[in-house]
Amino acid sequence: MGREKRSREFYFLAGFFALFVLFLYGPLSAIVILSFQGENGGLTFPLNGVSLHWFANLFETQAVGDFGGAFQRSLTLGLMVMVVTVVVSLLAGLAFRRKFFGATALFYLAIASLVVPSIIISLGIGVVFQQLGLQPSWYTSAFGAHLTWTLPFGVMIMFAVFNRFSPAYEEAARDLGASSWQTFRYVLLPMIAPSLIGVGLFGFSLSYDEFARTLMAAGTFNTLPLEIYGMTTNVTTPVLYALGTVTTVFSFLVILFTLFLIRRLNKNRGAA
Repeated sequence: MGREKRSREFYFLAGFFALFVLFLYGPLSAIVILSFQGENGGLTFPLNGVSLHWFANLFETQAVGDFGGAFQRSLTLGLMVMVVTVVVSLLAGLAFRRKFFGATALFYLAIASLVVPSIIISLGIGVVFQQLGLQPSWYTSAFGAHLTWTLPFGVMIMFAVFNRFSPAYEEAARDLGASSWQTFRYVLLPMIAPSLIGVGLFGFSLSYDEFARTLMAAGTFNTLPLEIYGMTTNVTTPVLYALGTVTTVFSFLVILFTLFLIRRLNKNRGAA
């Protein structure tokens, strides 16, 4: 049998996907290549030798920028946002499994921040803190600003998970004498654990990379995106590219670890 002939739509979509990949990874590859610039190299091509000089320079005292402190703040803030996003999204998903008065209005109120410009939310939170006599900081005002971005996504993901979840498993557990807590702990939670990990990854990555909602709410100390943005106007060496490469590799490692964890949970669940 001969192979089925590809339609024009297939080649159009394939070309569009190729352009998308090129647009996404082309600039990233340029940053990675320039981060290996020689010691006397500049910010543009061609390369003036190849070295790891600028990566080593990241760990030295910088005249401009606080890489270590900014990374630590972004990592801590991302973990805080991740934990709260997972817990609140799970509780919201469980609550909305049953109908209650005002559920529809509450749902739209929860996701309303997705349509509000991010910079407006950041500005509003910063102004409110100042009016209350409180000092905006990355672990208070910026933390709240990031939750306005991550919680709606987490809630919608959990809604989709529970809409596809069959209550028959819980009913079977209760028929066998399990309490509500035992049903949740030993039946429901293991089955939705991969989805919860996905919500956690989503919350962490959105917070770790967030710029607009942090800009007016972070206070004195910058997170990593703000630090990188500030460096673009002050740093004139490829150390900026080295920082971009390191942070990108870190992001990919987080994703790979999460995928490994999800695969391990699915494998253990299948064996059980």
